[in-house]
Amino acid sequence: MASLKELSQKPEQFTPGHRACSGCGFPILMRLVMRASDDPVVVCAATGCLEVTSTIYPYTSWKTPFIHSAFENAAATLSGVEAAYRSLTRQGRLQRKINFIAFGGDGGTYDIGLQSLSGAMERGHRLLYICYDNGAYANTGIQRSSATPKGANTTTTPTGKVSTGKMQPRKDLTMIMAAHHIPYAAQAAISHWNDLVSKVRKALSYDGPTFINAMAPCRLSWGIDPEDTVALTKLAVETCFWPLYEVENGQTKINYQPKEKKDLVDWLKGQTRFRHLFTPENEGIIEQMQRETDARWQELLHLASLSSAASAPAPAPASAPASGPAPVPAGPAPTSAP
Repeated sequence: MASLKELSQKPEQFTPGHRACSGCGFPILMRLVMRASDDPVVVCAATGCLEVTSTIYPYTSWKTPFIHSAFENAAATLSGVEAAYRSLTRQGRLQRKINFIAFGGDGGTYDIGLQSLSGAMERGHRLLYICYDNGAYANTGIQRSSATPKGANTTTTPTGKVSTGKMQPRKDLTMIMAAHHIPYAAQAAISHWNDLVSKVRKALSYDGPTFINAMAPCRLSWGIDPEDTVALTKLAVETCFWPLYEVENGQTKINYQPKEKKDLVDWLKGQTRFRHLFTPENEGIIEQMQRETDARWQELLHLASLSSAASAPAPAPASAPASGPAPVPAGPAPTSAP
């Protein structure tokens, strides 16, 4: 468990002065992630809001080595850096541990960068990839991505007489990463700082590839006020639209289970991207989204229960009788041959 006092006393590695929008979710994420590491960090970021707002030449918000990669290959770029580090370590030219963290938005992770990310995970590089998931290509005009929720209004899924927003459910990238059989994959949110920091530290402790998918809203694409960013992220967790869980060495564990699961409508109504759903002709879409959210939550509960059962200690074998053979159950009398 992370200590807030300890974190507050650590120096900032992602500094104020960036150009992110007021109320943006990813600066909160960056500050927490960078404070979580006790070792030096090399950061690589794909093209996106994070890179654009934090590295406008000649200024930077980063107090660590920072590499700007293309939209599609942050994981591949950092793989090369990590391979060079291993080579220098074998040669005795480097003696200290360095952590490697790649960042990408959902556009550069779920879609354009998926091939690069999958390759890095499969090859086994010691790096942590963190997706700051805001559910759209926010930096380039709020187009839909495969992380965009069903029903959302975007510039490429505009609502109107012939459309009710994005028609497809969002991709389950966290489970896709877990299916690579990496040591650690997890889902986190900026609203739950302790859970997030603990997961980053756990991910960095592994000598292999790890992945964290973190909800970090874009207040422009969501259509929310700056002061509501954290509250709506927390509501996404409470409705189980964005459950907090981890898959560690193949075992699924739910890290937070709401005492009283809230209805999805409570989360939807706070965002202008979903306001078209609150018309009589579109009420069925909200009901469908609720059923899909409930079904995914039940699947996750089932996976967690299977993992819990698999990790439980086996029951002790029954003791044998003190003497004599074990009794044989009585069966039906044998029939005579014809």
